[in-house]
Amino acid sequence: MELSKKTAAERAVEFIEDGMILGLGTGSTAEYAIKKIAEKKLNIVAVPTSRRTEKLAKKLRIPLAKMDEYREIDMDIDGADEVDPEFNLIKGGGGAHTREKRIAERSKKFIVVVDHTKLVKKLGNFPVPVEVEPSRKEFVEEKLRELDGIPRLREDFITDNGNIIIDTRFDIENPRELEEKLNSIPGVIENGVFSKRKPEIIIVGYGTEVKILKRKNESR
Repeated sequence: MELSKKTAAERAVEFIEDGMILGLGTGSTAEYAIKKIAEKKLNIVAVPTSRRTEKLAKKLRIPLAKMDEYREIDMDIDGADEVDPEFNLIKGGGGAHTREKRIAERSKKFIVVVDHTKLVKKLGNFPVPVEVEPSRKEFVEEKLRELDGIPRLREDFITDNGNIIIDTRFDIENPRELEEKLNSIPGVIENGVFSKRKPEIIIVGYGTEVKILKRKNESR
């Protein structure tokens, strides 16, 4: 799968133009793109979605901006844990989905890079990461169960925002409804369902080959 990830990520870099403000995602697939950006010495300014990404970009001497420095971002390149046929996503395996979603929402173009195993007919095999204020853990877990979720605390993990992650399994019939319901729970900071801000382009790696999927025009 690593070859598929690398192939897809490096293809995404071809969409970048000099002078862009670029969102840099978090995770192993996004890191292949970051390394390619550095290799090509592209003239961009990058906005990282996590400390992990920031550390790698600094090491590779990619110019960085803080998250709130730009109100609008030209392009965002990120990975995903699941992608359905309507371009709904589950993200957050790396625990950075809150910042990833904020960057995606500000971006004019959102490109997701995945290997082919991440394509699913229906979201839900991968648990939904829910970022939660630590003091509201028990309350939120109860509310997640009321939504027929099966919550499980991510052990020994604190987000860059200082919160916990409760990975929760759902039978997801309506991703948008679930995204909204989860975020309405007091104590929830953000969840890993991306149904409101979908990517314009998904680049899927199949070994040394890629398939580029483009979303039909619809409201973001």
